[in-house]
Amino acid sequence: MRVFAIGDLHLSSTGEKPMDVFGPAWADHQSKIEAGWREAVADGDLVLLCGDLSWAMRLPQALDDLAFVEGLPGTKYFIQGNHDYWFSSPSRVRAALGPSTRLIRFDAAVQGGVGICGVRGWIAPGHPDYDPDEDERHWQRAAARFRLSLNALAVLEWKLAVAMFHYPPRGAEGDTELSAMAAEAGVGWCVYGHLHGEDAGRSFEGEAGGVVYRCVSADHIAFRPLLLFET
Repeated sequence: MRVFAIGDLHLSSTGEKPMDVFGPAWADHQSKIEAGWREAVADGDLVLLCGDLSWAMRLPQALDDLAFVEGLPGTKYFIQGNHDYWFSSPSRVRAALGPSTRLIRFDAAVQGGVGICGVRGWIAPGHPDYDPDEDERHWQRAAARFRLSLNALAVLEWKLAVAMFHYPPRGAEGDTELSAMAAEAGVGWCVYGHLHGEDAGRSFEGEAGGVVYRCVSADHIAFRPLLLFET
C-alpha cells in the first residue's frame, strides 16, 4: 500500500467559486487534480486529505464535491479545513460519505497498518499573525481535540502513524504544542495544507524531532497527490 497526501482541493462543482482568480495555476484545477490523482493512485492505496475540500456553504451543496472525491481511486481520509463551511455534525457528514471516503474527527483509524489521526489546528503562538486575545481559545481547543485523536490512536495497533493538519503544526519558529504532542505519541509524519504560493514555499518541510513534515496544499504539489511512503 502506498500512502499519499494532498490538501486544499477547493472543489466547487457548482462553479460559484472559480479558483483561477488566485492565479493561472488554478485554471481548471479540478481536472488537474483528477488527472494527477488517477495517474498516481491505485485502488489499494491510501490518500490523506488535509482540509478545505469544498467551497460549498451547506452539506447538500457539497454532495457533488464529495461524490467527486469518492469516485477517485484509493481509500480517502480527510479532516475539516477552515474553509469547509459545509461541514455540519460529524454524524451527518459521515452519513453523506461513500464507502471509500472517511472522516477523522476527534478519533483515529488504521488502514493497512498505518495509523491515521489529525485535527484542523489553528494559527500557532509565536506566528506573526497570532493574536492572543482572538486566537488563544482556538489554539487551546485545537490542542484538546488533537489529544482526543491521539488518545484514540493509542489504543489501536499500527506500525507507522501519520497526523493530518490543516494549519501547519510547526513553523519557522520551531515546535509548537501540537508538533510536540505528535512526536511524543510516536507519529512519524505530519502533513498539512492551508499555505499557498510564497507562504507554502517558506513553510517548514523536513525532519524534526523524529517527525517528517510535508506541506501538501494542492498548488504547492502541482495538483497531484504527494507520495509519502510505501508499506
